[in-house]
Amino acid sequence: MSLNLTDVTLTYPDGGGRLTALDHVTLDAPKGSLTAVVGPSGSGKSSLLAVAATLITPDRGTVTVDGTPTTGMTRAELAALRRARIGIVFQQPNLLPSLTAVEQLQVMAPLDGRSPARARPRAMELLDAVGLAAEAGRRPHQLSGGQRQRVNIARALMNDPTVLLVDEPTSALDHDRGAAVIDLIARLTRQRAAATVLVTHDRTHLTAVDATAEMRDGRLRLPAPAR
Repeated sequence: MSLNLTDVTLTYPDGGGRLTALDHVTLDAPKGSLTAVVGPSGSGKSSLLAVAATLITPDRGTVTVDGTPTTGMTRAELAALRRARIGIVFQQPNLLPSLTAVEQLQVMAPLDGRSPARARPRAMELLDAVGLAAEAGRRPHQLSGGQRQRVNIARALMNDPTVLLVDEPTSALDHDRGAAVIDLIARLTRQRAAATVLVTHDRTHLTAVDATAEMRDGRLRLPAPAR
C-alpha cells in the first residue's frame, strides 16, 4: 500500500471539551488506484486529507506513506517526506498571476534542490500530460477554469509523488469540465502508479474512480468498488 491510515483519531479543542473530527479511521489506498472519499460538509473529509498529507498529526493511530511510518517524525522530516513523496491538489488552483503556466510548475523546483531552468523539461512534460503544452506561455487570466485546475494538477506532480491527495477539484467547474478533470486525475493515477485519494461532496463523477468511501460524523465507511 502506498498510503495507509490505521485507527486514526483526531480531535480539536471545543470550549471545555474536545470535538472529534476523525473517529478511528482506517483507509488503504493502493498504488495506481483512485479512491474517492465522499460526504457532506463538516463530515471530516478535510481533516482526513490534512492527516494523510502529514500536515496535521493525529491524536492516535498511524499514517504510513509508501511504506514509511510517520509516527515520531520531526516537522522537518515530515516536510522532507511531503516534498519527496506527496503531491497535493488544492481546491483552488491559487496560481501566481504574473507567472505563465510552465513557470507555475518551474517555481516548485527549488523545493527539491533543482533550478527552475533545469526543471523546465519536466514542467513541459507534465503540461503535455494534462493537455496544456500549447498553453505553456499563458498566464492564469488567459486560461479557463478547467485549464487552471489542470495546471494545478500538473504542479502537484512535479515531485513525481507516490501519493496524490486531491481536495474538491470540481467545486468551481461545470459538469462537463468537472468530469474531464476527474477523468484526467484517474488517467494520471494509473499512468504514474500513484495512490490517489480524492475528497469530494460531488457524487456525479464517481464512475471514474476505483473505490469509494463515505465520511460521516468523523467515521469512514471502508472503501468498496465504485458503481
